[in-house]
Amino acid sequence: MKLELESLSERVIGAAIAVHKELGPGFLESIYENALRVQLAEIGIETEFQKEIPIHYHGVLVGIHRLDALAADELVVELKAIKALEDIHFAQVRSYLRAAELKHGLLFNFATIPLTIKRVIVPITPQYQTEPITLSAT
Repeated sequence: MKLELESLSERVIGAAIAVHKELGPGFLESIYENALRVQLAEIGIETEFQKEIPIHYHGVLVGIHRLDALAADELVVELKAIKALEDIHFAQVRSYLRAAELKHGLLFNFATIPLTIKRVIVPITPQYQTEPITLSAT
């Protein structure tokens, strides 16, 4: 069975592997982000880094989150440089996908040998929508 966005995912994974192969583990996440920025540009994948997405609660803007990277306006890329991935990291990516109204994400951990690569896929569901609430003092 062919996965949706398989070609894009494979190219981004290849770029991450190239970065990890050259730099190895041990650097801060920002170093890997900058190296991945260079690598993705070299292979022609348009990617926005630190892409801002609005976070709403009950139809009210409650904040702005920055995605590590958004490849080709379709694929959320989350970078880590930690001892091991935990359930919370997968939950974060799922939340980011829902907030961005996207289905596909990749989670990389550059601190491991070999590079840890995880796909995260969630169904798109409409954001919780209600009419804005006006609070008044009584």
